[in-house]
Amino acid sequence: MAETTTAYAGSDLTADLAPGSLITQDGQMQWAGLLIGPGTPFAIDRSGLSGWEDLPEYDSSDADRPTSHGAWPGARYAKPRKIGGTIVLIPEYGAATEAIRALRQALALLDAERWLTVRLHGEMLTVRARIAQRVVPADQGFATQGSSKMSVQWLAADPRRYSVEEQAVTTSAPLPEIGLTWPLTWALDWGQAQSTGDAVVENTGSAPTHPVITFRGPCSMPTVTERISKRRLRYAIDLATGEELTVDTANGTVTLNNTASRRHTAMADSSPEELFVLEPGRAELSFRPDDSPEAVMTVRWRSAEW
Repeated sequence: MAETTTAYAGSDLTADLAPGSLITQDGQMQWAGLLIGPGTPFAIDRSGLSGWEDLPEYDSSDADRPTSHGAWPGARYAKPRKIGGTIVLIPEYGAATEAIRALRQALALLDAERWLTVRLHGEMLTVRARIAQRVVPADQGFATQGSSKMSVQWLAADPRRYSVEEQAVTTSAPLPEIGLTWPLTWALDWGQAQSTGDAVVENTGSAPTHPVITFRGPCSMPTVTERISKRRLRYAIDLATGEELTVDTANGTVTLNNTASRRHTAMADSSPEELFVLEPGRAELSFRPDDSPEAVMTVRWRSAEW
């Protein structure tokens, strides 16, 4: 009799695959290297997911008014997102043991976060999460056929949901116009700047997102300013040709060539890296290094949703 082979046989179900790389249709979700939903032995219960479209819980710094009604509104910071659901295990005949072992591997307690991606109505959103709970009733159906309704909960330390596609834009340092050419002829043509040093980025979601900004030398004092908020990142460092200074604003890290920390080079007028965010909508970033026409800045980001 031919041996039944499943989609997860021999695969690393805990591998941190690209978000949504296994998803092919609405109603499916991908956790690391495991595909869940229609077309798999792991169906999602009709009750669906909890905590996916909900606003996360939050902490508030509102301060009560001591001599009046109400409070002064303060900042609000979202707590980690809890995502729960019921997975209906319906293994193929004779494949119960393999399916159960696959779930044990995929839904294990691991320290590192992985991508959890859900596709609904053609839209895929993703979070970085870890398994927080797995409840599998060992009832009669589980004992005889391997079928079960198991409750699973993920915890996403960053509650924002991101688009699966990372966007990027690159700009070089500003270069002046070529100026007038002689003899002068009407109408005067001043020429066009070869590079303005400005980059337009757009966060199409509903939540602020943290970009990753890379400065590539040669340049001195790499600086980027967001024109609306006036937030600025400026570093007192000289980058040789090909050297890269990478600023991960979500993690607050500044590294030279992806190895040595250079956060201490931040100037006094530089914003804290964690506060340099792209608000929903369009933003303009101005790259202004010191006298470095060959310098380049690259900005990478994912649009974010609550």
